[in-house]
Amino acid sequence: MASLQHAKVENGCCKKGPGYATPLEAMSGPKETLIYVTCIYTGTGKEKPDYLATVDIDPYSPTYSEVIHRLPMPHLGDELHHSGWNACSSCHGDASAARRFLVLPSLVSGRIYAVDTQKDPRAPSLHKVVDPKDVVQKTGLAYPHTAHCLASGEIMVSCLGDKDGNAEGNGFLLLDSDFNVKGRWEKPGHSPLYGYDFWYQPRHKTMISTSWGAPAAFTKGFNLQHVSDGLYGRHLHVYSWPGGELKQTLDLGNTGLLPLEIRFLHDPAKDTGFVGCALTSNMVRFFKKPDETWGHEVAIQVKPLKVQNWILPEMPGLITDFLISLDDRFLYLANWLHGDIRQYNIEDPATPRLVGQVWVGGSIRNGSPVVVEAEDGTTYQTDVPEVQGHQLRGGPQMIQLSLDGKRLYATNSLFSTWDRQFYPELVEKGGHMLQIDVDTERGGLEINPRFFVDFGAEPDGPSLAHEMRYPGGDCTSDIWI
Repeated sequence: MASLQHAKVENGCCKKGPGYATPLEAMSGPKETLIYVTCIYTGTGKEKPDYLATVDIDPYSPTYSEVIHRLPMPHLGDELHHSGWNACSSCHGDASAARRFLVLPSLVSGRIYAVDTQKDPRAPSLHKVVDPKDVVQKTGLAYPHTAHCLASGEIMVSCLGDKDGNAEGNGFLLLDSDFNVKGRWEKPGHSPLYGYDFWYQPRHKTMISTSWGAPAAFTKGFNLQHVSDGLYGRHLHVYSWPGGELKQTLDLGNTGLLPLEIRFLHDPAKDTGFVGCALTSNMVRFFKKPDETWGHEVAIQVKPLKVQNWILPEMPGLITDFLISLDDRFLYLANWLHGDIRQYNIEDPATPRLVGQVWVGGSIRNGSPVVVEAEDGTTYQTDVPEVQGHQLRGGPQMIQLSLDGKRLYATNSLFSTWDRQFYPELVEKGGHMLQIDVDTERGGLEINPRFFVDFGAEPDGPSLAHEMRYPGGDCTSDIWI
């Protein structure tokens, strides 16, 4: 494999290892022309395998805004979800490394696919399948979620439970560069309470992980009683890096229920970052304190809305994804239930300022049975435009930002059972992908009317679309050391 890695320079962007020397250098990397999207049939009632779609996002291409290739997985029932790389900017100093394999953990089946994007970036091919039985036998781990490459060439994957869906069995899987199971990353007895996402900041010798919940609970759909029963998390787990010792557990309390995505600032010298707490819809900022321990505070609050004709009297925004621009100036978040994407200026991370907002779906849109009750007793709904004659379905879920920070891409599927529960038409009619133009001078978000990918019109029927990755890396996969 090493000779192949030496032979290829990734997308002409560098002559060392993969990625870029610094986040600011990455901002002047080549403009994106392709994006890989995980597409799901699992849980939709269709007996079809999930697949990886290649979407043409080059506005000068005749196939712009179209799916140009589909790579079906060899098994049914996977529930592809998140994706990561075998190598990223954390390996930039290693000329033998190459960003070649896209890593696709299957949240339900436990399989982990390695997809070769180097032979033909427009038509990736399956390279290897990591057998979940091998993972369970060697580590006890199941329900793999987030994959990050390490500077060592290894790949680390957060796993959300054991094979029976108990949260107590969660932890971190380590694969070698050939995708063989090495074992667990964390030290014995240092597993987190719950698993979900993680990010590491080597200069501060720290990794922090987040908490969704027990797979036995969330795979069946969302039940508020399960929160009271302790089946969902509210903690951040602070680990020594790369040692794998659990140093501190931060209880975010009732203002930090379901902390999902986590990002440090991209500047590797910075000792602060954010986590999106879905159920309470707060962005919590975490930071290193003078005594070398870590603290946290609520930095952004998306207030719940008083509603009529919904399952509860109040509707949270449900922040399911967020990201930070590579220059650490802006934070973008998606409110899956309310239906808006927001842009915040975080030049002062302690006091984010809302500078942009766009409505792209949601449960309170015009025509929905749900209405919002204002403080004066009047009711209202939000205006959501059509794009190329299509009514927008569901709410904004996963987001991805161009390297230069000027284009934001959004899909709308969260997880098939939750999609069916909150947006049944999404399962019936399929997902879609939008592109939002970003004003990086003054702030502001606007839907690009030229771009719309309708996963409801796929050859095998409507599919759900989730995570997005560019061949050359992005602000949610690349970590600098």
